[in-house]
Amino acid sequence: MDDVRRIAQAVLYEGYLLWPYRRSALKNRHRWTIGGIHPRAFCSEGGDAWYAQTQCLVEAAPEDAVDVEVRFLHALTCDPARPRDDGHNLRLETVPELTAGDQRHVAHEEATEREVHVLGLTLGALMERPRREPVDFPAGREVEWLSEPSGRRVGAIVRAWRKVRGEVEIRAEQPAPGVFRLTVLVVNTSGWEGDSREEALKRTLLSCHTVLRAQGGAGFVSITDPPDELRPLAEGCRNVGVWPVLVGPSGTRDTMLSAPIILYDNPEIAPESPGDLFDATEIDQLLTLSVLSLTDEERREIRAGDPRAREILDRCAALTPEQLMRLHGTLRDIRPVRPVRPMAEEGPGT
Repeated sequence: MDDVRRIAQAVLYEGYLLWPYRRSALKNRHRWTIGGIHPRAFCSEGGDAWYAQTQCLVEAAPEDAVDVEVRFLHALTCDPARPRDDGHNLRLETVPELTAGDQRHVAHEEATEREVHVLGLTLGALMERPRREPVDFPAGREVEWLSEPSGRRVGAIVRAWRKVRGEVEIRAEQPAPGVFRLTVLVVNTSGWEGDSREEALKRTLLSCHTVLRAQGGAGFVSITDPPDELRPLAEGCRNVGVWPVLVGPSGTRDTMLSAPIILYDNPEIAPESPGDLFDATEIDQLLTLSVLSLTDEERREIRAGDPRAREILDRCAALTPEQLMRLHGTLRDIRPVRPVRPMAEEGPGT
């Protein structure tokens, strides 16, 4: 996985599941709080966003091209089920919990990754006509069978998801010679007639962010710390619900990440970090030691839920004393974030 992808993955799973990683913990009963783009009907009473807008500058020629990648999580319900023969066919009946071998399973939520790619967009063409790309992921269901050590099937985990629909609109304008302002608008057009936030979240683009890549000799302009001659243009960019930063090795300008959390340019994953803890701004050592202090009952609850939480538990338990010491006492020079303008609150296209 390259450096850009690692940063994008950290953003995608920021806040996915928080310490103490137990389903019963209050903050894990109210999940998906970062970067959600919700159905517009759900947002009619205010308080939640149904779109996100990225605006950034790229120094390029009209024939230069950009690639746009929109990424988000799609919530899944995961229910244990037992097979039941009703005399005509075999069907699965949902149960509160199920044990297969030494592994207990309970109902919980997970998420799967979704991506929309729009490639090879020339800036000149985007000036003449915006590009609109659908976001369309139909409802679905999949079954993971569970077996005893003998191989006998005792049940299954049934994962189901609701339909998510939306649109990505990409357009460009040229405010100065050799400089283009690129706009990416992501909206959620999913239908919703429910009465609860939990139901709306099943149709939400969760932790949504955008990765932009410039081809050829084109280069993005830092919005956080633009050159003096481009500062007025950078201040004119309107970012709603996201903040774009340069990503990749320091000094490179070919990739930009527009994330629902504010980062500095060219962020890096600490090389000492042994894996994701779903809180990239927290101290790995603190979280790891907290995981190791869990009681046996707390660990059993974690193991019965999200597989990604089980992975954290196993990884922390397997760390050697030398690996734990690597998490302690490293100092780095972190550049301050000095955004030229906070994320805007205007409507799309403003």
